[in-house]
Amino acid sequence: MTLADRRLWAFLLGVVAVTIGVLLHLPMFWMGRDMGFRMAGMPMDGAMIAGMWMIVAGIGLAAYGLLPKGLSRQIETSSQLAVSAPEDAPLSAAHWRLMGVLVVALVIDIMKPASLGFTIPGMIDEYGVPRETVSLVPFVALVGTVVGSFLWGVVADIYGRKASILLSAVMFVGTSICGAMPSLAWNIGMCFLMGAAAGGMLPVTYALLAEMMPSRHRGWSLVLVGGLGAVGGYAAASLLAVWLEPIFSWRALWLANLPSGLILVMLGSFIPESAKFLMARGRHDEARRVMARFGSAVHQIAPDEPAVPRRTASAPKPRPFGGKLLALSLTAICWGLVNFGLLLWLPIELIARGYSMEVASRLLAASALIALPTVFVVAWLYSAWSAKKSVLLSIAVTLLGLAGVLWLALAEGASPVLPVALLIVGSNGIIAMLLPYCAESFPLRIRGRATGVVAACSKLGGVFAQALAIMAIIPTLAVSAMMIAVPTLLSLLLVARFGRETRGSDLRDLDPDGHVFDKSGL
Repeated sequence: MTLADRRLWAFLLGVVAVTIGVLLHLPMFWMGRDMGFRMAGMPMDGAMIAGMWMIVAGIGLAAYGLLPKGLSRQIETSSQLAVSAPEDAPLSAAHWRLMGVLVVALVIDIMKPASLGFTIPGMIDEYGVPRETVSLVPFVALVGTVVGSFLWGVVADIYGRKASILLSAVMFVGTSICGAMPSLAWNIGMCFLMGAAAGGMLPVTYALLAEMMPSRHRGWSLVLVGGLGAVGGYAAASLLAVWLEPIFSWRALWLANLPSGLILVMLGSFIPESAKFLMARGRHDEARRVMARFGSAVHQIAPDEPAVPRRTASAPKPRPFGGKLLALSLTAICWGLVNFGLLLWLPIELIARGYSMEVASRLLAASALIALPTVFVVAWLYSAWSAKKSVLLSIAVTLLGLAGVLWLALAEGASPVLPVALLIVGSNGIIAMLLPYCAESFPLRIRGRATGVVAACSKLGGVFAQALAIMAIIPTLAVSAMMIAVPTLLSLLLVARFGRETRGSDLRDLDPDGHVFDKSGL
């Protein structure tokens, strides 16, 4: 991270302090090795308490190190700057490298909430509390992601997109002490921080990638990065559960945040900063160097140059977008119900049906690996066949998976392999395409707000699912599948009715009037 106006020494010192703070928790964790690494009820020693303070201080120091100097001095306003997006520029090594780094970032980001389903059975056993109480862990984590989705937008505006990703990574490192917490209450609190750190990673990543990619490669690259991140995150969580949980208990899945977060910090040197942010901070030369690597350019709008074109008499009037927003928001809610509800409950249900935790984890890991090659198919379909039909196809596959889960619940001795695989393939296809499709479906004047609403809805589905668990009204597997299938079918019909084909379209066609957003535009 060679940024001229950052305090590099403070950031690095903060990372070291957080890392040491986590390491100070490991001796007590290792003391429990003769008891299967069970720590419930153990008193927190002085080293652990000191480590907690070091983590808090380290995160604060890292945040100070990432804060741009002269924050109150805004060199140029955003309205005076224009970033010329590349149209037909070929993909360079810089583009491929950025895609690779952001895939790793998303894998690390998604791996955290995906691990919840594998830790809950161990928490129930070790802490000796009912399932409804342990459901507070994923519930609070998802509430944290909703809060983080709003907060990280502000952080990205102040710190920059690259800096916000790095600060999120440092917080990931700190939350790894969940694996050494002797009480459930501490786990719940730390999971909120983990969710808050993860909440804004996905939108910031998409925004950064969209600005850097050539326009004709933007659709498939966004889908591919999002899909590989989603599948890779779930596969990583599943594989860690298979490899580490039988040896080090469920706590190892949280402790894995330490190395994965440090990997993301080290990859920060390959992540460019937003050119528009650099220009706004007066770092013109650095902005031009960044954009030159990606085939784009930045120019300053002259005072007499109109910021937006005037609407001509022949231009079509703005169309209502409420139906489209409803369709995509409902799709996002259904995805949240599947990903943070049904898939989190599946390991417990499989164990109740006689499977061991190791077998259940292997099944979910194998299903995630089956979904991996389909990401490339989804990206190809989205860009070469049809964006709208690809989204509809993923929703339909998810419906087939829900039907398979219903069959699994009702049929005696039914194999869970195909239903789980269909569910993971379909849901990963949805989340890989949903935000890119949303960004391409709304005009500039409401694009940010519409995409933010859809992203928040993907978390709200999970919040609702876990709220049911907390209130001890978790429905049976069959009822859960049917309850999720009904709104999923409705979302399929709504997307078919209101969805727009975006393949090969010019996003400027969505803004014929060029005026700012009016409330009636929805």
